[in-house]
Amino acid sequence: MSADGDRNRPRLLAMDTGGTMTDTFVVDDEANYTVGKAQTTPDDESVCTTNSFADAVGNWGIEPTDGAGKLEGIVYSGTAMLNRLLEREGSGDIGVITNGGMEDQLRFGRGIQSWADRSYAGRLHAREHEHPEPLVPRENIRGVRGRMNMAGLPTLPLYEDEAYEAIQDLLDRGVRVICVCLVYSYLNDNHEQKIKDIAEEVMEERGESVPIWLSSEQKPIRGELPRLNTLVIEAYAAEPSREQLRQVDDGFAELGSESPVRVLTSSGGTVAPEHDWLVDTMLSGPIGGIFGGEFLAEELDIDNLVCSDVGGTSFDVGLITEGHYPTRWDQSLAQFMVNIPMTAMDTIGSGTGSYVRVDRTSERIEVGPDSAGYKVGYSNMDSDVDTVTVTDCTLALGYLNPDSFLGGDIPMDRDVAIDAIDEQIASPLDEDPIETARGVLDIVERDMSNELRGLILGLGYSPENYTLMSYGGGGPLHAAGYSRGLEFEDILIPQWAAAFSAFGCACADSAYRYDQSVDEILQPDFSNASSVAYSINDTLETLRERAEAAFDRDGVDPDTVEFQPSLRIQYLGMLDDLEVDISEVWDGEAGIDAEGVEDIIDRYEAKFDQVFQRAAKSPENGYQITMAIGVGVGPSAKPTIPQEELQDETPPEDAHKGTRDIYWDDGWHAADLWQMRDIQPGNRIEGPSVIEAPATTILVPPGYEAPLDENRIYHLQEQ
Repeated sequence: MSADGDRNRPRLLAMDTGGTMTDTFVVDDEANYTVGKAQTTPDDESVCTTNSFADAVGNWGIEPTDGAGKLEGIVYSGTAMLNRLLEREGSGDIGVITNGGMEDQLRFGRGIQSWADRSYAGRLHAREHEHPEPLVPRENIRGVRGRMNMAGLPTLPLYEDEAYEAIQDLLDRGVRVICVCLVYSYLNDNHEQKIKDIAEEVMEERGESVPIWLSSEQKPIRGELPRLNTLVIEAYAAEPSREQLRQVDDGFAELGSESPVRVLTSSGGTVAPEHDWLVDTMLSGPIGGIFGGEFLAEELDIDNLVCSDVGGTSFDVGLITEGHYPTRWDQSLAQFMVNIPMTAMDTIGSGTGSYVRVDRTSERIEVGPDSAGYKVGYSNMDSDVDTVTVTDCTLALGYLNPDSFLGGDIPMDRDVAIDAIDEQIASPLDEDPIETARGVLDIVERDMSNELRGLILGLGYSPENYTLMSYGGGGPLHAAGYSRGLEFEDILIPQWAAAFSAFGCACADSAYRYDQSVDEILQPDFSNASSVAYSINDTLETLRERAEAAFDRDGVDPDTVEFQPSLRIQYLGMLDDLEVDISEVWDGEAGIDAEGVEDIIDRYEAKFDQVFQRAAKSPENGYQITMAIGVGVGPSAKPTIPQEELQDETPPEDAHKGTRDIYWDDGWHAADLWQMRDIQPGNRIEGPSVIEAPATTILVPPGYEAPLDENRIYHLQEQ
């Protein structure tokens, strides 16, 4: 929404830099919001983020230099780190020290890595089995003898002379960082620390300085390969982005902002760019919408919500059930298994920029997974794209206005799109180009629908019990298509859908999360509850000290930080554990006692019922507490959703922009065109209609309607 420039005082800024567009969501001190959009500039994100901010506050008639000076919080999310990993354009010259005899573990990997991130058809038919290329060449890996056992006790002393030689060799090879990962070092880090001490002595002798990173300091979590992968990815893709984040911070400082930029993590908090480990922010961009969905679900009293994000390169979905969204540890990044806590989300390579081709062998249309990204499509007259994309098809069908794509900043030509569709897709199949374009969208939206159906039904739930939230630049355009036949309770499209992931970033707490494997076995009769409580208390106190130290580095008084402890628990012998919040049980001073352990198990049982409704319990086997988690949460500004008075159902005449023919199902329809910013809460838009804004387009097909509620959220409904 927009308002008079004199009354708007920008207070909170959230950014989402995708592979195609950079979205911003700005909130003022009276809960008004505005959204901005700009093409992503991968080489220098300070350009696209400040451009998008300027676009946002420009809606309020405010100069960016005036608006930036009033900001109290800036949150960044993006895909730059992930893209660097996916495209193998990270920084090399990484050295690795591991246990003697395990020098080839990066090359061997785990069996699951050869299938991770492959297409469903490729995994089903075993046709795409492929080991990822290691990020560190074998010649940069050194083994040192020495071993800890599974209890964290030394069974073989560290061969210090081998460690000395390994450090010398790697320095001679010119590595810029040395990653150290030893077996069971998450239980006992003595050997890793000793190698670090030796390395510092060697570098002092040589007059050199190279960072020595220890897996026991970064992620003291069970699983040697994921722990090593995570440490290497930090060096390869995450650390090189630190300078990019500083540029973004400097860009807003030049505009007059005194508020530091914070970065969204994969588990939901925000951290400073100076945080020790940035690998936790690898997936910050795609998951922002899930945090926004959680915020709205709580505000609007929605128990079950499906979050669906249609971007330029992918379709991302996440599930919030009874207010709970799961955190996964079994995730992969670009085929590498990692031990980064991530909000559970599924992704398919199908977005508005996805390339469309004809398979000459099968004579079938294939969409994606590669994408034109920020270049949009063939019909973008300023690009060099030579392959038709999904956006070209939506343009040909009349859903998009070629003169106002991204507010007119990208010149699009519908005739060029139709000609390209005819030449590249329709003619080879001896089909009509318009019907072919609609067929392409049917394929895309069917894939999206199947992803939603599989996600929900696969967990034993039903779409009828969920509300669908559609967002992203392309979500409102395709929502009617990919929701058909699923019978959701409701379909919500926020007016700020184009910047909803950025909005989700603004909903995140300022937080530092630390995890530690504990692997405590609790007997079925709780006979060892006291000793388990002692171990948990000791670990959580260490995690609290780390969280407070992180905020102290940021200049935040530790006394203002709330510590939120939780545990991951499973029945002994199970494969899946669950994260259980124990904030109400754990006493910050005294910790927990044996009785508190029993209370924690009661909470686990309740969480188990919530997540695995149809699974059998096995308390007779006892319990395993696999991990302790400590999250320090600091004070941070939060957005509020609009609350406006409802008007008449009939939209104002000024909102109507005329008509345009659109192709839906098997025919053309004259659709009413509406200016989104002029539609008022309470107005009801009947299909066929197209609701247009510079950053997104809502398609209301024939037989549908879309009333706008008091929160400025459209409800897409079949009549």
